[in-house]
Amino acid sequence: MKSSLPWHRFSMSMYALMVCLLAAPLLAADSNVAPRPIPLTRPEMKELIEDMKARKPRIPLPELTAEEKERLGERGAGYEGRLRSLYMPASEGRGTGAGAGGGGRGTGGGFGNGFSGRDNNGEMTLDYRFKTMLFWIVSRTNNCQYCLGHQESKLLGAGMTEDEIAALDGDWLQFSPAERAAFAYARKLTYEPNRINDADIDRLREFYRDLQILEMTLSVSGNNAINRWKEGVGVPQSSSGGGFGRRDANGAVTEPPPAPVAHSYLTPTSEPFQKTVTKVAPLTLDDQSGAPTRTTVCRRPALEPREEAEKILNAAAQRKARLPLVDESKARELLGEETGNQPLPQWVRLLANFPTAGKSLIASWRSGEDKGDLTPMLKAQVSWILARQDRAWYAAAQARAKMRELGASENQIYALDGDWQEFSAADQALFNVAKKLAATPVVLTDADVSKALELTGPRQVVQLVSYVTQRASFDRITEAAGLTAGQ
Repeated sequence: MKSSLPWHRFSMSMYALMVCLLAAPLLAADSNVAPRPIPLTRPEMKELIEDMKARKPRIPLPELTAEEKERLGERGAGYEGRLRSLYMPASEGRGTGAGAGGGGRGTGGGFGNGFSGRDNNGEMTLDYRFKTMLFWIVSRTNNCQYCLGHQESKLLGAGMTEDEIAALDGDWLQFSPAERAAFAYARKLTYEPNRINDADIDRLREFYRDLQILEMTLSVSGNNAINRWKEGVGVPQSSSGGGFGRRDANGAVTEPPPAPVAHSYLTPTSEPFQKTVTKVAPLTLDDQSGAPTRTTVCRRPALEPREEAEKILNAAAQRKARLPLVDESKARELLGEETGNQPLPQWVRLLANFPTAGKSLIASWRSGEDKGDLTPMLKAQVSWILARQDRAWYAAAQARAKMRELGASENQIYALDGDWQEFSAADQALFNVAKKLAATPVVLTDADVSKALELTGPRQVVQLVSYVTQRASFDRITEAAGLTAGQ
C-alpha cells in the first residue's frame, strides 16, 4: 500500500510501515473490531462527529444508587464523572488524575495538563485561540472525533469563521508563516514523536522564544493526553456540542445557557472546502486508483536491536537539553521542593519554567506514579513499551532504571520489545491496550478494551488508560526538550 503523509516526507527504506487495521466504511463507528475511519473531507468529518453522540461507552457502569445521585450531582453522575468516582484512586477522582495538572473537569476528564486553556497566572504568552487551533490539529491528526467537536465549538466561540476552521484542514497558506510552523510541529509531535529533532526546534525559533516553544510543547502534549483519555474509555460526544458556544476569545463563559441547548455539527460547508481532502490526517493511497482511502493507520519504525538501543541510550545520556532548564536552586525555591540532597530530575527543572502550572503538573505526574492499583512494575513495563515506541530515550532510561530497582534483569526488560509470550494473558492484554492507545489512539478497538476488561476488570483498565495519557505526554515533552537521559 502506498503511503501519503502530507507536509512530511520519510524514507520507506528506514521505516517499517505499520498499518494497524484495514479500511472501514464511513460511519462504522459501532464496529467492535475496527477503528472509525478517517473522514477525508470536512462534510464527512462533521458527519462522524455528530455520529459520535450515539457512541456506546467502553467501560460498563453499574446502575446509579440514590446515594450516588445525591453525592455526585448532575455532572458527577455522568459517564466520566462516575468513571473517576468508581475506578480512579480517591485522591485522583475529582479531575486531578494521572496526566492532569490543574485540568479539572473541563479538560476531558481531568487528563490534560493545564497548559491548553486560559492562563490565570500570567505565566504564559501564547493566546487561547492559537492553542485551540493547535488542539484542533492534534485531534484531527489523532482522528479523535470527540475532541474535534469540542475544538470546533471553542474556535467558533473564539471568533473564527467556518471557512477559517476549514482552512486548518485544507489550506494552511491562509495562516501566517509562524502559525504554519506551529501547526507542522504540533502534527509531527502528535503523530511521529520519534522523528522530533534539533531542526524542528530551530525552525520554531524563527518565530517563537524558547519558553513559547516549551509552552507550545506542553499544550500539544496535553492535547494528546486528552485525546487518549476520550478514545481509551470511549466517551460519547456531547449532545450540546461541549457547551462552548457562549465563550469569548479567551475561553471565558460570557452567557451560560440555563440548560443544554439543541446542537448539531451538521452545519453547511462552503463550496471551496466541500471536496477538499484533509492535509492533516495521516492517509494512505489506494494501490490501483491512487486515490486517498479512509484506512486508519499508525506508523512507527521497527524497534532497534538491543545493541543499537543501548548505543542510543548511551548517546542520550551525553546530550544537552534543547530547551531551557531552571537552575536547580532556583527551581527548588519556585516549586517549594524539599528533596534533601537528591538532585532534581531535569523534567522537574524543565517544568519549573512555569512555577504555578508546572508545579501542578509535577504533582500530577508524581501522583500517577505513586497512587492507584497498577503495580510499580506494570507501570515501569508500560513506560518502557511506550518510550521505545516513541523513541523517547529520556523516558526509556527512566523506565529501565525503575525496572532494575524492582529487580528486573536486562533480559526481562528487553523481552518487552518482543511478542510478550512469556508474560501473562492479563499483562499482554494491558500491554496491547497501552501500546495501541499511545501510538495512534483511534486504532484501539472496542475488542481490545473488552479483552482487557475480561482479564483484569474496569478499575485496572481505567487506571491504565489514565496512566497512558500521562506517559504519552511525558514522552513528547521530555524528548522534544532533548533532556539528558538519566538526569
